[in-house]
Amino acid sequence: MAGKLIVIEGLDGSGKATQAQLVYENLLKQGVNVKKISFPDYSQPSSSLVQMYLKGEFGENPLDVNAYTASSFYAVDRAASFLKFWKKDYENDAVILADRYTTSNEIYQLSKLTEDKKEEFLSWLEDFEYGKLKLPSPDAVIYLDVKPKVSQKLLSERYSGDESQKDIHEKNVRFLDECRNNAMYSAEKLKWRVVDCCDGDKIRAIEDINRDIMNIISEVLFE
Repeated sequence: MAGKLIVIEGLDGSGKATQAQLVYENLLKQGVNVKKISFPDYSQPSSSLVQMYLKGEFGENPLDVNAYTASSFYAVDRAASFLKFWKKDYENDAVILADRYTTSNEIYQLSKLTEDKKEEFLSWLEDFEYGKLKLPSPDAVIYLDVKPKVSQKLLSERYSGDESQKDIHEKNVRFLDECRNNAMYSAEKLKWRVVDCCDGDKIRAIEDINRDIMNIISEVLFE
């Protein structure tokens, strides 16, 4: 038997970690055998190349590292996590709740490619991670849609106004705008569920967003 894999996805500052934790607690209360994971896994050495990339050690501009190379950094971290920490849980019918997954490559790295190369990249990425690396494919992807200017405000609050703490993705607003466009592209192509997290130029209440997410998860798990 195999479990279910549900992914909470979104741009930096969209509230993924907060919502993943709330979903995790809600599922535990419902008696669901659930395990929460998060990527990149900064606590493990498998994320070292990701950390070097995000700190700008290969270049300050995200475009300095091509989509395929950067994707491989993240994919190896996921493969190590799967083999070491959650493969047995998944194979024993647990619900795996992921804060980010392969889907992040489909947002961020897709933004480095021209329009005519995007579909080819999506096919390569899914074959690489789900085919070659044998990672499970998601049963549902829930994308938290937050306007970049709203997420930037939330990131500034997270870092108490210290812009130097932002990684090379977070500090590049133009790149994040393109990432949001490609998130919408991926959502349509790959049948993601999109939750609108903004009310005008403000973030919606955490509880309201969580209610929308739980409704989707209930459909996936219990209907």
